[in-house]
Amino acid sequence: MHPMSAASQKDTEKLVPRFHSTVSMSSSSCSPSLMSSPATTVNVFDFGSYPTALLSINPDAMIAAPPPKPLLIGTPTCNSSSMSQGCEFDILLLLHGYLLYNHFYSQLIQQIASHGFIVVAPQLYNIAGPDSSDEIKATAAIIDWLPKGLKDVLPQDIRANTDNISISGHSRGGKVAFALALNKVTTSPLKISALIGIDPVDGMDKGKQTPPPVLTYKPRSFELTGTPVLVIGSGLGALKRNPLFPPCAPKGVNHYDFYDECQKPAWYFLVKGYGHLDMLDDDTKGIRGKSTYCLCKNGESRKPMRRFVGGVIVAFLNGYLRGDPTQLNAITNAQENVPVQFDKVDFRA
Repeated sequence: MHPMSAASQKDTEKLVPRFHSTVSMSSSSCSPSLMSSPATTVNVFDFGSYPTALLSINPDAMIAAPPPKPLLIGTPTCNSSSMSQGCEFDILLLLHGYLLYNHFYSQLIQQIASHGFIVVAPQLYNIAGPDSSDEIKATAAIIDWLPKGLKDVLPQDIRANTDNISISGHSRGGKVAFALALNKVTTSPLKISALIGIDPVDGMDKGKQTPPPVLTYKPRSFELTGTPVLVIGSGLGALKRNPLFPPCAPKGVNHYDFYDECQKPAWYFLVKGYGHLDMLDDDTKGIRGKSTYCLCKNGESRKPMRRFVGGVIVAFLNGYLRGDPTQLNAITNAQENVPVQFDKVDFRA
């Protein structure tokens, strides 16, 4: 494990601008959303102030522009209290891990959506080999679909802000997210506003990366043209559950290596005592769902890790899309009531 290296509050304040939550403010690294946002007093690790809905949209949907892949969409809904905050929301893509289903992330999706984000989680495949090139192309196709078709599937009065599209991915999905942001295989048809790796994995081991390889093993080598990056690692992910199974996030191809190659602005949280799949739903059903409990070394329960992942994503996006880094600073400085402990915290802002 890496020693704890959280920066002091004073150092953080030097590196992270303290923005005012107004549309007129400016910064080279963070910019506000054009929409209103919930008050920052809301605990990001709990559900936010927006009611949410989960929508399943298939490629055969009877709409003008159906999506290229099945989608699970978590969206805020507007009621009398939330109407005053605005009903236009930034978009976050969430890419599932290897051989997992998008609905395994439904609780995480709803948590993030309740803070005022439209979360689009595609089912990129049901069966896949080692090459993720088709997943990268499919993700680019989904981004291209967003301004054309998303409006036709959202609830009434809900609008998507396609000027702010962020992309996140778990495990192999994190690899795919980074690959697309780095223009591997293809390019994103729209600008990626922020990039998030949730325990990303680039293969089986150093020298055994799956195609296309993302890691170069050269520090600060990722050319992301200033796109802010958040990397979340699991402290138990690099450990074997038993002698029969390899670790789910092996050293040499995991979160540490992804963060090491990120240029600023970038944030890194390594969570102590939780595993590679501990951000999934409490109850994942079916054969694949049951296997998530026995393939990886896990923490005592999933809820704390899931709450943290959802909360730090919200805080990160609030900082870089909405111009309010208050929560991100508080988490970094251990001033927030965080549901987990850290092995390491680092940032390059």
